[in-house]
Amino acid sequence: MKIVIIGGTGLIGSKTADRLRKQGHEVIAAAPNTGVNTITGEGLGEALAGASVVMDLANSPSFEDKAVLEFFETSGRNLVAAEKAAGVKHHIALSIIGVDRLPESGYMRAKVAQEKIIRESGIPYTIVHSTQFMEFLSGIAQSGTVGDTVHLSPAYVQPIASDDVADNMTVVANSTAINGIVEISGPERVRLNELVARYLKAMGDSRKVVADPEARYFGARLEDGSLVSSGNPRLGRITFEQWFATSARK
Repeated sequence: MKIVIIGGTGLIGSKTADRLRKQGHEVIAAAPNTGVNTITGEGLGEALAGASVVMDLANSPSFEDKAVLEFFETSGRNLVAAEKAAGVKHHIALSIIGVDRLPESGYMRAKVAQEKIIRESGIPYTIVHSTQFMEFLSGIAQSGTVGDTVHLSPAYVQPIASDDVADNMTVVANSTAINGIVEISGPERVRLNELVARYLKAMGDSRKVVADPEARYFGARLEDGSLVSSGNPRLGRITFEQWFATSARK
């Protein structure tokens, strides 16, 4: 089966591509650096020709409100148009658990807009809602840093390792479209400030983490249920300690 992965050279895309190739699929890792650009349309039609499945794992190069909305809307519209022309049978997109609960966040609003384009496209689809990746902990810490102090919300998170995300995306790529949402999550629910404090301590970083209920997460104030599943997500197998021991310093 031919599978095109938009964002196929990124963190999740490259790992998913490796897994699918090992299963014998023809995989195109589509990205601007491989000649496929969903914003300009360059190379898109050629890449999708004969494809059965398209996975959109790309992320915006800018998180500024206007730029991120333009990225996901333009990319989404160009992609579904090309998929219709190519006769693609299954569109898969990676999104975020809680995306519709945080309208204060420009990034979350942009992902909601992306999902709307997918649902209204008429192409069979599966949207995968994931919790935060463990690989983003450094960036989350940096986003809340002022001097030697890190201000972060004490709301719950349930981070997932990128390898678990890629495993789940591989399963979805081999499955029939559900025209709905699959949720995936890490195995441990923990407060964001406490998790980042564990991470920094393990890294030998002396910054102090302060629990601040007013601290913003990509522009939004968090509640305990904002970023965790209220249902029964598919759980990853890799704990924070296991991830840190094998991946954190790479």
